[in-house]
Amino acid sequence: MSVIELKNINKDFGKGISKVQVLRNVNFQADRGELSLILGPSGSGKSTFLTIAGGLQTPTSGTVTVEGQQLEQMTAKERDELRLNKIGFVLQSYNLLPYLNVGDQFALVRKIKKNGNMTEEELRVLLKELGIETLLKHYPDEMSGGQNQRVAIARALYPNPEIVLADEPTAALDSSRVEVVGELLKQMAVQHNKAIVVVTHDLRLRNYADHIYQIMDGKLSQEK
Repeated sequence: MSVIELKNINKDFGKGISKVQVLRNVNFQADRGELSLILGPSGSGKSTFLTIAGGLQTPTSGTVTVEGQQLEQMTAKERDELRLNKIGFVLQSYNLLPYLNVGDQFALVRKIKKNGNMTEEELRVLLKELGIETLLKHYPDEMSGGQNQRVAIARALYPNPEIVLADEPTAALDSSRVEVVGELLKQMAVQHNKAIVVVTHDLRLRNYADHIYQIMDGKLSQEK
């Protein structure tokens, strides 16, 4: 059984003549051990797809199933618990707290999720792979966009989630860092048996994907 499945998903915003259909009858599933890449330009529905997959938004119609549980049938508290323990998000906005340095960003995760996180050694290796091991005392406004993005990736992986949902994780990175992140996400999928779903317009990530989808005008089609 797929670890995450979207079935007949539609998402509308607005009403009447101002209604916009952002997703149109989208069907998708992802399995552990695989990296799925969803390619599309800005405004194609990528980010809406990702936030619905992670339970941050609800669809207008259709069902989202994570680990055999339909999100629509869960309470808000149950969905929060599921996201905390099962899903890691890498969002375009980084979502780093501006008043915490890098080290404290991870300490906060430990306070919220006390068990099941990466070991200290695993975190050390991850930070080194991403080239941010020397930035633990730095605050978000003291770092570049690429550095903030790599910290956000590390923070999403640190809780050791079953599913990683990434929105444009390489947008602010140069080609050498894209290779590092691509290899890391692929490694997390294969070696750690996780489902990795990346929405992006960055064609440089194609080589790391097990499955490639195209999204255009809210319609999803599988390429590979």
